[in-house]
Amino acid sequence: MLTRFKRLDKLLLLLCIIASAFSVYLLYSMHSNGLNPSVISRRVWVMQGLTAGVGVVAALIVACINYRFLSKLWFIYAPAALTLSLLLFVPSLSLSTPGSEAITWLNLGFMQIQPSEFLTVAFIMTFATHICKLGEAINRPHHVILLCIHAIIPIGIMALQGNTGTPVLVLLIFLTMLFAAGLSWKYILAGVIVSPVIGYLFWNYYAKEYHKLRILVVLDQEVWDAQLQLYSHHQNQSLMALDLGGLTGQGLFGGDYITMFALHNDFIFAYIGNALGFIGCILTLLLILAICVKMLVVASASRDSLGRLICFGVFSTVFYHTVINVGMVIALTPVVGVQLPFISAGGSSMLSLYLAIGLVLSVWAHREKKYHMFYEEKD
Repeated sequence: MLTRFKRLDKLLLLLCIIASAFSVYLLYSMHSNGLNPSVISRRVWVMQGLTAGVGVVAALIVACINYRFLSKLWFIYAPAALTLSLLLFVPSLSLSTPGSEAITWLNLGFMQIQPSEFLTVAFIMTFATHICKLGEAINRPHHVILLCIHAIIPIGIMALQGNTGTPVLVLLIFLTMLFAAGLSWKYILAGVIVSPVIGYLFWNYYAKEYHKLRILVVLDQEVWDAQLQLYSHHQNQSLMALDLGGLTGQGLFGGDYITMFALHNDFIFAYIGNALGFIGCILTLLLILAICVKMLVVASASRDSLGRLICFGVFSTVFYHTVINVGMVIALTPVVGVQLPFISAGGSSMLSLYLAIGLVLSVWAHREKKYHMFYEEKD
């Protein structure tokens, strides 16, 4: 056990801990400044710190277990994650996201969790395992169809619950892992050709009026102006907060702040810009970028394709979360309820991220083969 701890990628873990500590300090700052007091209470930043602590411990435990062994336990965590997600269809157990029709919260009585966060981690593990079992046969048509079904199951469950952000993320993770696995360009080209048809079906048969308006406000200035008191209001407030922050910001305490809905989670990047300015925003993004780059380094050092795909899956989670969240804040992408990894408030998000980081740490810790007197350890 001690040997495994010595083999940990300490820099990656340290970067995640720094991001989490920064998150707690931001939330403490919001609470001290009296921003959205009915929502951002003392409990928010205290729970964020406690969840981060539990997450670090969970990551260390996962890191000490060989990721190849964990991949073989898919029949335990995959059904568990799916069951939690399916429980959201039970009205007495589910809660809708504030300000949205999406049913994303599961009420367990003693706590509330977002099953989609854990389902995403389970998907990364099971999908990486699925691809590795196929090996060089990945480009056979019937295998590609099965891989697509593998992704459609979690995406479909989340979409039926009104969740728009996480299904998009899982789709992007799915595409990135397939690309990393060496999917043939003919399938990629076919996907590009079919995508307009999928977009048409989404717009006409799935998207509700509020989905369409959230998309249109970032594409059409007239719709933006017409919806300033509704669908473009939060993004307009976030742009004002960034503008008010200027280069160096108002400071974390006692400044002039612009408050808005979901300031502590979905729009926390706007608060960073408001309080710490453009410089604070850049440093925050550089911190997350460092985490992403470190995961790619671990992927390149992996001894097998399973470890490499797991790293690409977790990298995709952090990277696309960041791109979409920042895009929401600066009004380049629609508001879809995607959080800034390690920074936004949210126990389920924090814990699931650390579980995912634990998988990457496991890949690093078990990257070397063991050689015995009469045999070589098998992959």
